[in-house]
Amino acid sequence: MRSSVSDEQKGRLVIGRTDLPRPRIIAAIPCYNEESFIGEVVRKARKYVDEVVVVDDGSEDGTSEAARAAGALVVKHVSNGGYGESIRSCFEAGRSSGADVLVTLDGDGQHDPDELPYVLSPILGGNADLVIGSRFLNGMTKVPRYRKFGIHVITLLFNMGSRTKVSDAQSGFRAYSKTVLDSIFLTEKGMGVSVEVLEETRKRSFAIKEVPISCEYHSESSTLNPVRHGLGVVLTVMRLRLKDGLNGNN
Repeated sequence: MRSSVSDEQKGRLVIGRTDLPRPRIIAAIPCYNEESFIGEVVRKARKYVDEVVVVDDGSEDGTSEAARAAGALVVKHVSNGGYGESIRSCFEAGRSSGADVLVTLDGDGQHDPDELPYVLSPILGGNADLVIGSRFLNGMTKVPRYRKFGIHVITLLFNMGSRTKVSDAQSGFRAYSKTVLDSIFLTEKGMGVSVEVLEETRKRSFAIKEVPISCEYHSESSTLNPVRHGLGVVLTVMRLRLKDGLNGNN
C-alpha cells in the first residue's frame, strides 16, 4: 500500500512549541470481529501514541485476545451495540485516561497507522480541534465506486448550507483535541455518529482540518450493508440539520 506520508513525517510529531509538556495521546480503535487484523494495527499504532485502547463491540472471535497480546487496553462490550456505541466508548476511554489528543482509526486494516503523525500534526501544532483523514484529497485511494457514491452524497448533505466544508464526512481516521473531548457527548448509535461529531464540532465553531490519507480496501474490511449504512447516515444528517434549523444553528 502506498502511503501519503513521507518517511520524514513518519515517527515524528510536529508540536508548535517545545517548552510545553508533552501531550498525552491515546489511540482508540473500534472493532467487531477483527481478529485477523487488530494485532498488527495495534503494534504499529503503539509506535506513535502513549496508549492504544481497543473497543471490542461484542466480537464473537478472538479480537480481544489478539488486541491484548499486541499490547492494547481492551474495553469489551457485552453485546454488539453498533458503531455509535463504539465511538462513544472511544471518547469515554480518552477522557478517563486523561488524553490531550484522541485519535481513532479502523481495526480492519483499512487505515495505515504509520500515517498517525500526519493526522495528529494539525492538533499538536495548535491549528485544529478536529482533524479528518480524507480519502479524497490526493486521489491516491481507490474507493470502490458504490462506496464513493454514498460517501459523496453524505458529504454533500453535510456541506449543504454550512460554512464548514469537508471532502470526506465518513472517514473514521480522525484526531480530536481535549477541547472537543470535553465538550461533545454523542447520542447516535449507528454510523450516523460520524456526522454527529462533525455537526457538534461545527456548531461550536471549533477548527476542522483535513489531511490526505491512504486507505486499503479488501474483501474482509467491512461487514456492513452499504445501502443500509448509507441510508441510515443520510437520515441522521437530515434529522440533525432539521434540529439545527429549528434551533437557529448554521
